[in-house]
Amino acid sequence: MTNVRDFGAMGDGLADDTAAIEHALHDGGDGLLEFPRGEYRITRTITFDLSKTGRLAIHGSGGTAKLIMHGAGPVFEFLGHHEGSADPNSFKPEVWQSERMPTISQIEIEGKHSEADGVRFNGIMQPTLTGVLIRKVRHAVHVTRRCRNVLISHCHIYHNTGIGVWLDKVNLHQANIVGSHISYNRLGGIRIEGSEIRNLQITGNDIEYNNYRGFNRPEVADVPTAEIYIDCSQGGTVREGTISSNTIQATYSPNGANIRFIGGPSEHAHLTGMWCISSNLIGSQETNVHLTLARGITFEGNYIYSGHNRNLLAEECQNLVIGANCFGHNPDYKDKELCTGIRLVDCQNCTLTGLQIQDAQAGEHTVAGVIPIKRQGLIELIRCRQMTLTGLQVLEGTPFGLYAEDCSETMLTGCSFLDTREQKLTAASIKWTGPGKSNSIAHCRANRGIQVPEHVKVSENLLDE
Repeated sequence: MTNVRDFGAMGDGLADDTAAIEHALHDGGDGLLEFPRGEYRITRTITFDLSKTGRLAIHGSGGTAKLIMHGAGPVFEFLGHHEGSADPNSFKPEVWQSERMPTISQIEIEGKHSEADGVRFNGIMQPTLTGVLIRKVRHAVHVTRRCRNVLISHCHIYHNTGIGVWLDKVNLHQANIVGSHISYNRLGGIRIEGSEIRNLQITGNDIEYNNYRGFNRPEVADVPTAEIYIDCSQGGTVREGTISSNTIQATYSPNGANIRFIGGPSEHAHLTGMWCISSNLIGSQETNVHLTLARGITFEGNYIYSGHNRNLLAEECQNLVIGANCFGHNPDYKDKELCTGIRLVDCQNCTLTGLQIQDAQAGEHTVAGVIPIKRQGLIELIRCRQMTLTGLQVLEGTPFGLYAEDCSETMLTGCSFLDTREQKLTAASIKWTGPGKSNSIAHCRANRGIQVPEHVKVSENLLDE
């Protein structure tokens, strides 16, 4: 163990400890940098070229040590040289010998410069963060270039002006973000841009309030963000991932979302997809889940509530499986109610099965300061094709339970569209408009009637008003 105090670091928060830490790095010799309790002032990025330093770990004495960054850029940057995959046969011997699994654990990083960052991993194999607190920096964890087998676990990534975990122009396979608090990061909790990513697991985290309201900066209110933001519109592909067993929620912010997927151009809608989103609690944002040009996503076992605009909005998506979720609102709001809803636009080859969807009793927004929504129904299908809706329970729709427009090859079977309010606000349980073909409604229950054109085949329904 190399104690940085033995190489001149003071840890008093006053002296510049940068040179002493670099001295310990280069001359300590054993690869484990130990920071005893204290506050270490750092004024420039400390770079670890693993081909020169060899295997490396940084430890902060059980979290009692704090690194305070007074300069621009990351406190630590790790440089690696692995150009292969995770296949053991793709490793050069020197990479495995010197560069695998650099570790940062049990330490705090705090920014004192407007462009201070936390940690950057550049071309690293098996970077590992555990028990790390990063706060008041710009970007907390920045992963770029070519990385493999990233582990971020049991960390606190809190109150940063940029991004919590930024996967930026990275070629990355096998990454786990587990059991961490990621909150109050202005540009997103986890944000992926321009990257080639496979096998990303986001599990068991608390990801919340990553929006401008945490910073009192209304001048940046129009910058779109999300708790989990995946963007392939400018290149890259992000496939083969899971978002499971997380709490993902926020306060309302304009154009905000809790989960946002953006695919590439319409002819490449598969650039983001092959994802499972399950067993999460998701709520209280403008649009809780927003999917654009995505393909092959399963969405089930979640509770989604209080979307100011929509609980789920899907645009130009294909092969979505939306099943066994509960879409609702928070009854604790009482008179401060939010409507809910699902809207699919220009989607095809999708199934909605076993959903429970219930609107707030008022049938409209009663929350001050929220832009009123314009909505035709709790479920809206606009220009959709080859859709199957089975076993849905749709309650208190306003003005309609289901609204379908210009849809074809769409089938409703075994669904209930009911208004159980004392004062009925549903104009019709089902409203279907526009041209289409090969549509049918069968074995459904609707207590406010249905309004459909001739091209929709209606059979054996229970229409009890």
